[in-house]
Amino acid sequence: MAAITTAKQERMTGQLINPFYSPSFTDDGNEQYKYAQYKPTFPNISWGPLKEVKVVDRGLHANWEKKNLLSSASKVITLTPTIGTEIHGIDLHQLSDAQKDELSLLAAERGVVFFRNQNINIHEQLGLARYWGPLHKHATTPIPKEPGLEEVHVVYSTSSPRSDPFPSIDLWHSDVSYEIQPPCTTSLKLITGPEAGGDTLWSSGYALYSSLSPGLQVYLEGLSALHSAVAQADGARAAGIPVRREPIETVHPVIRVHPATGWKSVYVNPGFTRRIVGVPKAESDAMLAFLFAQIGQNHDFQVRFKWQPNDVAIWDNRIVTHSATFDFWPATRHALRATPHGERPISVADYERTTGKRAGDRQLELWGRLGIAPSEQKDGLTKLQGYKD
Repeated sequence: MAAITTAKQERMTGQLINPFYSPSFTDDGNEQYKYAQYKPTFPNISWGPLKEVKVVDRGLHANWEKKNLLSSASKVITLTPTIGTEIHGIDLHQLSDAQKDELSLLAAERGVVFFRNQNINIHEQLGLARYWGPLHKHATTPIPKEPGLEEVHVVYSTSSPRSDPFPSIDLWHSDVSYEIQPPCTTSLKLITGPEAGGDTLWSSGYALYSSLSPGLQVYLEGLSALHSAVAQADGARAAGIPVRREPIETVHPVIRVHPATGWKSVYVNPGFTRRIVGVPKAESDAMLAFLFAQIGQNHDFQVRFKWQPNDVAIWDNRIVTHSATFDFWPATRHALRATPHGERPISVADYERTTGKRAGDRQLELWGRLGIAPSEQKDGLTKLQGYKD
């Protein structure tokens, strides 16, 4: 199919198309490109609705000290106290099952883990992801030209003219959170990238939860929110892109508990969360606006990664949101994602009822391990520390 840019799509439809929901047919036509077989296609095929399957988190099988994984590394860098770890000296396509379990747990604890200069190919990347859960096939976004890779999500931007009036701060999301079983331990490998720009940012849902007042934490723990695939499907159709599976809307808890860590995380995102159910619209709008602003604007919760070709990021979609930085045009940015399904999101009440364990606050637990008492509280209000510039 000939390349159709976002700008051309808008002229054809008369609509302002959000590139987050309406990927464009961007292809420079260069078949000599090293990774031409992984360029994006939008096949006109149909898939049935997804059905719930049992998924047991592999992090539950991991040694909490992660000796198998970390002892093999030449360097482990903690990028921020809250989120993000970079590991050197490990080859992802040679991991043992014990190391895979520990990597899953590390991503669950740290949100996102980065590996530089990996030679893992897309088939090995899919195999690693499949170890953590059944693979997701996206209903609207591109898949590679190479046959047999329908489970691969292609990220591809070239020098084709674009019209993207939507700032990156509006595009924070957790991948396909509208699914009945949204993704767990997800990987993205950059195969071609710009010399500068094209960074990705991740924001910690654990840290956001920990930052809230005790009263607001309790309030949000009792709420659920609607996540919707409708805008993405409508955007695809507006751009002339086939929708391979009909869109769904699913209700998930606003605060979910990670099955391996037992920690509570805020689980809403600007990309797909539409409203909090069971409360007035004005209350829902105000609360989501507050949470979305914290996700996108509070850098205390974030880590930013500068990619180089062959770098791999592995993140836990259950407890982080992310957004790319679209500052690199006209350079090419090309990456491949493998996305396993996790369990159906579990609320605090259901986690505690089914496991007999008390769900935790990540920050309080980490302070407790260090023998540090939490900030002084009186009448449910936290005494804030002074700001240090």
